[in-house]
Amino acid sequence: MNLFAHFQHNVRAAIDALAREGRLPQGLDLNRVMVEPPRDSAHGDLATNAAMVLAKPAGMQPRAIAQLVADRLVADPDIQSTDIAGPGFINIRLKASFWPKLLDAALAQGPQYGRSAIGGGEKVNVEYVSANPTGPLHVGHCRGAVFGDALAELLSRAGYAVAREYYVNDAGAQVDVLARSAYLRYREALGEDIGEIPSGLYPGDYLKPVGQALAFDHDKALLDMPEAAWLPIVRDKAVAMMMDLVREDLATLNIRQEVFVSEKSLHTSGEVDRTVEDLRARDLIYEGRLPPPKGELPEDWEDREQTLFRATQFGDDIDRPLIKSDGSYTYFASDIAYSRHKILRGFTELVYVLGADHAGYVKRLEAIGAANAGNKSVKVIVRLCQLVKLFRDGEPVRMSKRAGEFVTLREVVEEVGSDVVRFMMLYRKNEAPLDFDFKKVTEQSKDNPVFYVQYAHARICSVFRNAGGLAESAEKPDFSRLVDEAELQAIRRIGEYPRLVEAAAVAHEPHRIAFYLYDLASDFHALWNKGKESPQLRFILGSDMQTSLARLALLRVIRYVLANGLGILGVKPVEEM
Repeated sequence: MNLFAHFQHNVRAAIDALAREGRLPQGLDLNRVMVEPPRDSAHGDLATNAAMVLAKPAGMQPRAIAQLVADRLVADPDIQSTDIAGPGFINIRLKASFWPKLLDAALAQGPQYGRSAIGGGEKVNVEYVSANPTGPLHVGHCRGAVFGDALAELLSRAGYAVAREYYVNDAGAQVDVLARSAYLRYREALGEDIGEIPSGLYPGDYLKPVGQALAFDHDKALLDMPEAAWLPIVRDKAVAMMMDLVREDLATLNIRQEVFVSEKSLHTSGEVDRTVEDLRARDLIYEGRLPPPKGELPEDWEDREQTLFRATQFGDDIDRPLIKSDGSYTYFASDIAYSRHKILRGFTELVYVLGADHAGYVKRLEAIGAANAGNKSVKVIVRLCQLVKLFRDGEPVRMSKRAGEFVTLREVVEEVGSDVVRFMMLYRKNEAPLDFDFKKVTEQSKDNPVFYVQYAHARICSVFRNAGGLAESAEKPDFSRLVDEAELQAIRRIGEYPRLVEAAAVAHEPHRIAFYLYDLASDFHALWNKGKESPQLRFILGSDMQTSLARLALLRVIRYVLANGLGILGVKPVEEM
């Protein structure tokens, strides 16, 4: 049960009834009439903006509408009272008899409580990580990987048809550099002293296995070939092994993306050619010159007439070149083809998860999405993840010896565990910088949110282990026995969960789930501590089986919600700690 959706329906029904009676105008648009939590819980359980959004179209004062609606709502069997606040907000307090109904519904739904159908099966493509296949993933990739994976799961729980996707940048100069770096390791594997890795090549030890594999496959044959012959052989092997390494890195975070689209395949399949032909047929390509970029000119900038895409027609800052001076396609041409490829697969929402250093891509991605969509309704949404700074007890963490230039994702996961990494990466909004301190994230205290939430789940499991036969009872619980304020607070929090999942999905903000879980865990720990201080508030009362059954059922629902929310974040709900 989504209690906010339930009472939103009731509020709108009350307005419709008032319109039929002639007390409000007919035909009012009620889509903006919402029921939400009040800003201050002391004011009630719910609040509606009905009078505020209807005042202008109804030609009435907000408080006059609020009075009509409030008077009608008190007839609702689940509403205790209404109160008009400020210019016309209506606060609603529910009867005590409503909360057992909510718990009954949540208990009946079990692990499915909180799932929603608001997505209506809309096809959403969430592309995340998409790091160049030139080495292991580093901690900067980690945040985008976790955010993208959690966002995809959140959207799925809200009823969207989600594809988790990785775009493999296996065409272009960077993979040629990778191939030359791997070739050096191949020579090393054959016994040659290669000395210091030259500047401009990838120095990390992670390429040694590639060199060894090449030596095993080809022995010394590649040494006798010119670069033009060995380069594609080495490049294909290196990219394949680097992508295996990327998949292994992601697996340590329990991330398994479903679709990997190769940039190279877009060229070999003719997708880039077809995309350019389509744009040309729609007069979205022209021959022209670009003004020089502001500031210092890049080394590769050329003042020449070239083939340009009319990106500014779709909101971009400048038109974009599609063909280089050597006749090959630019990266941007591949990006357009990839966007078109997604739309042709039927996706109506394209979500890109990028690092904050890619903020300049936002307008161009929106532009190519709009151009490829044509008359279709396609949304392009770019989510940026800010940098992560690593600390150990307040001191910055140094670079990795294995990678040579950065701290790898796998090193972080191996030190503190996947659950800690995922939760802490999501315990802050993606657009905010994140300081990750290895010592703090492994503390066993209330100040460590992942521990605090997992400990709540583990404690509930321990209660059920101690409950014996009561834990398996099929008798219907009498939730009216739950009257302590701490119990009621936990029930109210449970009631917020379905709406929270929907709101977090619509806003693309999985961090809301992490914050909510901390608050629910706090409600549970408060119950636990009250039982220690007051024996009559313990979960299991030897002299009162009915109250014990009600409290155990409440804990069962809390456990469902904790496990559900942790599942969205990709964190295991542990049973013992």
